[in-house]
Amino acid sequence: MADEVRITQCCVVGGGPAGMMLGLLLARAGVEVTVLEKHADFLRDFRGDTIHPSTLELMHELGWLEELLALPHQKAPVLRFQRGAHDVVVGDFSHLPTRARYIAFMPQWDLLDFLARKAAEYPGFHLRRCAEVTDVLREKGCVVGVQARTPEGSLEVRASLVVAADGRTSVVRQRAGLEVEVLGAPMDVLWFRVARKPEDPEDPMGRFEQGQIFVLINRGDSWQCGRVISKGSFDALREAGLASFREDFARLAPFLADRTHELATWDDVKLLTVRVDRLRTWYQAGLLCIGDAAHAMSPVGGVGINLAVQDAVAAANILAGPLLARHVTPMDLRRVQERREWPTRFTQRAQVLIQNRVLGPALRSPAASTALPLPLWLVQHVPFLRRIPARLVGMGIRPEHVRTPAAPPRA
Repeated sequence: MADEVRITQCCVVGGGPAGMMLGLLLARAGVEVTVLEKHADFLRDFRGDTIHPSTLELMHELGWLEELLALPHQKAPVLRFQRGAHDVVVGDFSHLPTRARYIAFMPQWDLLDFLARKAAEYPGFHLRRCAEVTDVLREKGCVVGVQARTPEGSLEVRASLVVAADGRTSVVRQRAGLEVEVLGAPMDVLWFRVARKPEDPEDPMGRFEQGQIFVLINRGDSWQCGRVISKGSFDALREAGLASFREDFARLAPFLADRTHELATWDDVKLLTVRVDRLRTWYQAGLLCIGDAAHAMSPVGGVGINLAVQDAVAAANILAGPLLARHVTPMDLRRVQERREWPTRFTQRAQVLIQNRVLGPALRSPAASTALPLPLWLVQHVPFLRRIPARLVGMGIRPEHVRTPAAPPRA
């Protein structure tokens, strides 16, 4: 017997962008929802910190865009890559049909805190921190809730619907026995941070150079740096030594050469193991998976958060009515997958194509050639073509809009 039992209409597992956005929209529609987050706060480093134009447009639809953008952030109106002496703008967001025509770089914890504050305005919203889900509850073949550990003891949450938004290593997905299709990835990413000076460039950039790929993201007073490496090669890099790693860093970003000493130990370098996968079926009776729990994305384009938020909006649009009527069927859950599966598959297919045709060969070839690949040559010489990657990255396929009703907030 659990130490505590809670009954709610919808239990969302995971307080990331997908879980918090879904919990917020459902509570705003009048649904009683409990979000379980295993950590005490949202402070995680090197999480996805990109907010795409389509997500910013959702904030505009909710009337919160200006309030969100009052938080510290940096704007990226273009996507830029360097190869040798070539400086290529590969995406120009200025032509998008949105209020904010740029990617905003904002610490994910600030975004999640913002969503939590907005959700707390609605009486049906409950965020339970330090609640680590360990299993799903079943009755007569249906998922009817979850079991969790808390500092106070065991917790049982029973709900008409459980939504797994607990990421690419989803416990709920694993305990439910849902089948995962692995698409693979030829690379991993090493993230680290160094100081940024006022005279440094403003825009984020990527650099292809002699078998190495390097990414720089302006975080205001620091640079978030990402080095893309061949999958499984981190141990070899460590064996070569931190001094060698610093030398590569200085060569790839010469204007940061005076800051390589800030990488004092390997503890300053965080490994992101890249995986691309998706569920064949996103749901069971009483259970739905969204975001990375349904489809882990490659970091190519930084679109993982965007797709997770789009999943949440679609799920809220489709399920708010059935939840309020206290009658959610597998057909309702199937409608969510049907709505979001094609955008997911298209995006993953594009990411895998870029991984296999561009990034993989670039990592395997240490040749000194700085000639531009044909796609980069085209966007450099035909500026109109920059709108295509900007549209795919900034808006995505089939962008969602808020269709849920707005219940009165707390008095």
